Amino acid sequence: MLKVEDLDFQKGDGLIPVVVQDAATLQVLTLAYMDRAALEETITSGEATFFSRSRGGRWRKGETSGDRLHVVSITPDCDADALVLKVRPVANACHLNRISCFGEDDAPGLGRIARLEATIAARAAADPASSWTARLLAEGPKRAAQKVGEEGVETALAGAAGPDTELASEAADLVYHLLVLLRSRHMVFQDVLDVLAQRAEAAKQPPG
Repeated sequence: MLKVEDLDFQKGDGLIPVVVQDAATLQVLTLAYMDRAALEETITSGEATFFSRSRGGRWRKGETSGDRLHVVSITPDCDADALVLKVRPVANACHLNRISCFGEDDAPGLGRIARLEATIAARAAADPASSWTARLLAEGPKRAAQKVGEEGVETALAGAAGPDTELASEAADLVYHLLVLLRSRHMVFQDVLDVLAQRAEAAKQPPG
């Protein structure tokens, strides 16, 4: 558990840098600063509150824009003079109306999986007549599982004899339908990653 009194605010003249990450995608959203009061308010409120060096005082993200950052976890570094803040963002983190202050690109790497999961979750409430995702979810796990099977075969055929572009396209369809199937079973891709992590840990154990 984070202990505010263990942090070294003196090294930065009363401020510590805070790297803010999307808890789902792990995309870096912004770099900000906190003094002790801002950190304590963040812990109490559950919303990211920073110290603005330009304004000379604290400010809670979203007070004027509504683009809030709901805190999931706060982790200090090994020297206790910096923090990683994992958040669930509401709208954009950047004042330029971008997801991240570090460029216009969306979540990289596996972060795209979490972003796609969020889209699938949002489409669940759509009209099945106008959304393929909503239709699959409305028809239940068996239909989604059928599509995973179909896309798996197409991916295998593309892998065996198709060009790279076809394999990538079919694999993308397979991943999408797998995420829909997981959603229909009230699961997320993290459940899959957890199993992989458990297997990796088991593989480290000496035999016998």
